Amino acid sequence: MQPRDFSLYGAVDLGARQAAAQRRQQAAQSPSQPGGPGPAGGGGLVIEVTEETFNTDVVERSRTIPVIMDLWAEWCGPCKQLSPVLEKLAADAAGQWILAKVDVDANPQLSAALQVQSIPMVVAVIGGQLVDGFLGAMPEAQVKQWIDQVLEVADKMGMQLQAPGEAADADDADDAQDAGVPVDAGMPPAPGIPPAYADARAAMERGDLDGAAKAFEQELAANPADPVAKTGLAQVNLIRRVSSYDQAKARRDAAEQPSDVEAQARVADIDIATGRIEEAFNRLLGVVRRTSGEERDQARVHLVGLFELLPPNDPQVKKARSALSALLF
Repeated sequence: MQPRDFSLYGAVDLGARQAAAQRRQQAAQSPSQPGGPGPAGGGGLVIEVTEETFNTDVVERSRTIPVIMDLWAEWCGPCKQLSPVLEKLAADAAGQWILAKVDVDANPQLSAALQVQSIPMVVAVIGGQLVDGFLGAMPEAQVKQWIDQVLEVADKMGMQLQAPGEAADADDADDAQDAGVPVDAGMPPAPGIPPAYADARAAMERGDLDGAAKAFEQELAANPADPVAKTGLAQVNLIRRVSSYDQAKARRDAAEQPSDVEAQARVADIDIATGRIEEAFNRLLGVVRRTSGEERDQARVHLVGLFELLPPNDPQVKKARSALSALLF
């Protein structure tokens, strides 16, 4: 993950953090349960992740197997409905993907970096990149459908997915590394990965946003429906725009000129880049409501462009799309 200037959304209750820390300490002192590592269980298919283990357990592991992150807290009722569903599906998948559980109270910096605004929140990590996610508890059938989409993206990116039960256990990979056997070192790129992905990633790592955008544009020219390239290009364009703004001036301009589409769009960009997604969408919906003709269409186009930054099934996107349709029709 590339470092960015994320904010911590919402005050973290100190009592909740203390309770979370105590649970972690108790878990560390408790013997492992039969059939699984510690409290998470799952025979290595379900793991507890902290800020200290995130890079190893999620980012690096995701280069060989999809990792699905469940962000939860002890006080969250819907989390207690969703987590067992995810754990069951992880067991059913038998190694096709790993479930990584993150207690947001115990890991506030990681929660901020992942732009957690509400929980439960589920995101997928493939090849070190966030590619999809949803908020709130969903029925098992819908969760499974979403996971199937994640696996399709992983397959499209060239990750060698095996049938449930055939995939190597993550512990086997760890044992191989301990024995000195290279697991993923020096291997040639997996077949089927569009070169544009590697080009875009390399460009981002050296700070070349124009190069990253060009790589994604070339991939979209060849495959217009590529979801990874679409989201990647939208993200790069957002970073390019926000980097050029004087954020304090942008907010002053928007406050003084409520009908100026460009002024409002700049603040919407800033809001969505710092995780204030609903505020960004509502700002542009307000502009659509107050304007007409060319100005209204300009606001609509910018809003639809921001939708590309999130999965199509994201609840906030669905809500904003519905509101936009009501305003236009």
